[in-house]
Amino acid sequence: MRTVCTARMRYVIGSVVVSAAIFASPSVASAQGFGVGARLAWVHADSNADVDAVRFVGGQIRLLSPRWGFEVSLDHHSEKFELQNQKVTETPIQTSLMLRTGGGKASLFLLGGPGWYKRKVEAIEGSEVLNVDNTEFGWHAGVGIEVFAGRHVGIHGDYRYTFLDFGKHDNKGLVGGLIPGHRGSMWTLGGTFYF
Repeated sequence: MRTVCTARMRYVIGSVVVSAAIFASPSVASAQGFGVGARLAWVHADSNADVDAVRFVGGQIRLLSPRWGFEVSLDHHSEKFELQNQKVTETPIQTSLMLRTGGGKASLFLLGGPGWYKRKVEAIEGSEVLNVDNTEFGWHAGVGIEVFAGRHVGIHGDYRYTFLDFGKHDNKGLVGGLIPGHRGSMWTLGGTFYF
């Protein structure tokens, strides 16, 4: 079971809440829109082996104001391994709070939040006894940009670190103690239609 250092988490959560309150308080009542869209994601494991990124296809729901944003995304990837008689299906669900730098045609944003990463391994042929189904929890954080191509269409991309590891990494020193470790990363590129 994974544990999180509560003393460090208090500082992180406290600073995020205070920063968000300062930067976004005048814009809470002026929502920009609710949107639904599709996206592609390229996921990299944090590994020393030279492996290619795995492509996921998914979608997201976004709620935006000039300074805030909230996103719920679901991605899907399925792959068959005939020699091992296995089919592996991965379905991550991420919720992200976004802190946006402006409400113009292009807007940079910071994002972060929890994610639930479901993985299912099943036999292609044969017994269902060999099937394995598990869900892993992890935090993610990253940076991105959204460009509005008109009033109702946004094109966005971001880079996220996944499975953030607060307090269990080898980086020491002043800055190294503040930066969390991670077990993977992902690039996403998508489009959203806002109502």
